[in-house]
Amino acid sequence: MAENLTHGIKFKDKLGYALGDMGGIFTFSLVGAFQNKFYTDVLNIDPAKIVVLILVARLWDAINDPIWGAFIDSRKPTKQGKFRPYIFWFSIPLAVACVLMFTVIPNLTPAKYLLYAYITYIFYGMMYTAVNIPYGSLASVVTDDEKERSSLSMWRSIGAGVGGLPGTVLLPMIVYTTTGTYANGTKIQTLDGNKLTLCAAVLAVLSVVIFFFHYKMTKERIKPLAKEKGDYKVTQSIKDLFSNRAFVMLSVAAMFLMAFQFYYQSTYTYLFTDYYHKPGLYSLVAICSYLPMAVFIPVMNKLIDKFGKKELCSYGMFFAAAVTFVLFFIKTSNPYVFLFFVFLSGLGQTFLVLELWALVMDVIDYHELRTRRREEGTAYALISFMRKLGQTLAGVGLNALLAVINYNSDASKQGKALADDVLAKLYDISTLVPAIFFLIMALVLFFGYNLTKDKVTELHAALIEQRKNEK
Repeated sequence: MAENLTHGIKFKDKLGYALGDMGGIFTFSLVGAFQNKFYTDVLNIDPAKIVVLILVARLWDAINDPIWGAFIDSRKPTKQGKFRPYIFWFSIPLAVACVLMFTVIPNLTPAKYLLYAYITYIFYGMMYTAVNIPYGSLASVVTDDEKERSSLSMWRSIGAGVGGLPGTVLLPMIVYTTTGTYANGTKIQTLDGNKLTLCAAVLAVLSVVIFFFHYKMTKERIKPLAKEKGDYKVTQSIKDLFSNRAFVMLSVAAMFLMAFQFYYQSTYTYLFTDYYHKPGLYSLVAICSYLPMAVFIPVMNKLIDKFGKKELCSYGMFFAAAVTFVLFFIKTSNPYVFLFFVFLSGLGQTFLVLELWALVMDVIDYHELRTRRREEGTAYALISFMRKLGQTLAGVGLNALLAVINYNSDASKQGKALADDVLAKLYDISTLVPAIFFLIMALVLFFGYNLTKDKVTELHAALIEQRKNEK
C-alpha cells in the first residue's frame, strides 16, 4: 500500500532530487561564470560575433525545446518512470558536450574557432535541454502535497547552490595564470584555457556520477493522467499554457531571474579581474549570494504558511532591487563592501530562488484544473526556453555593453590596465543592470502573477476534487 502513496516523501527523496540539479549545475555554472570570458580572452572571438552565436542558438532552442517537451508528454511511461530514464540516458552526452565546449584546439584560425564555438555551444544546449526538462518535470510526479513540493523546490535550490560552488568558488582560484605586473605593481592575471579545459573535464565526470545517484534515489509516485491515442496536440497545449496568466507572468519572472544569474556571473568575472584586480575574490560572490539560504530555509515553510509564495517572492525582489540601486550609486572601490551588498541583495533574492520551482508546480496544477490535462513536459520546456531567453538577454546585453564601453580583452595580455572611464562604466553595468532586472521581477510577480496564497489553497482543493471525480 505504501508503494502507492502520492506523498509522504522522506529525506532520501529530497536529497536524491537535489542531486539532479547539482549534477546539471556542475557544468552549467561554468557557462555562466567563464564562457563569455573564455570566448573573448582565450579564443579571441569578437563580442559582436558572440552575440550572433547566442541568438542563433536561441533560435534553434525555440524549435528544439517545445519538440522535446512534447515528445516526453506524448510517450507512455516506462517501468523506470516517465522522466527519470531521460535524465539518466543523457547525462553522459551532456558531460561530453561540456568538455568540448571548453576545449582549446591548437592552431585553429579565428573562423574555425568561431565555427567550433557554434557546434559545441549548440550541442551543449541540446543536451542540457534533454536532461533539464525531464528533471524539472520530475518533481510534479514525486509528490502531490503542496508543502512537500515546496520542500523539493528548496532542496533543488540547495543542490543548485552546492553544484555551483566548484565552478564559481574553486575555479577562480585555479584557472588564472599570472603573466606579469601592471605599472602600479598589481599582478596581471589572465584566464588559462588549458587549466579551464582540465577543470571542465573533472566536473563533467563528477556530474555523471551525481546523476547516477539521483536516478537511484528518486521515485515517481504519481501516475500521469491517462491519454487516448492521438489526444495530445502540442499546439493546443502551448496555446492553453500561454492563455494562462499565471504561467505567462511566472515565465517572464523566470526569464529575468536567469538573465540576472548569467549576467552577474559573467560581469562579475570582468569586474573582479579588471576593476578590483582580485579575480580570486570572485569566489566569494557565490558564497555571499547563497549564504542567505541558510538563514531562511529552516523557517521557509512557516513564512509561506503566513504570507504565501507569491507575496514573499515579490517583496524579496523589491528589497533586492533597492539594495542594488544603492550599490550602483555609492560607487564603492572596496571589493568587500561590494560583497556585503551582494549578501544583502541575496537576502531578497532567496525567496524566488528557493520557491521558483514550487511556483512552477502551482501553475502546472492550475493548467490541469483549467484543461483537465497534465502536461509537465511541455510546460517545463516552455519555462526552459524562457530561461534560455534570459540567458540570451544576459549574453547579448553583456557583449553589447562591453562593446559600448570599449572593453579591450587584449589589454591585460599587453600589460596595460583598462582606462579609468572604461573601469567606471564596467562598475556601472555590473550594478545598474541587475538592479533593473530585480525591479522588473518584483513588478511582474506583484502585479501580474495572480496565484495568491488564498487562491493556491482553493486551487489545490478544487484539483483534488476534480481528480476524485475523474477516477
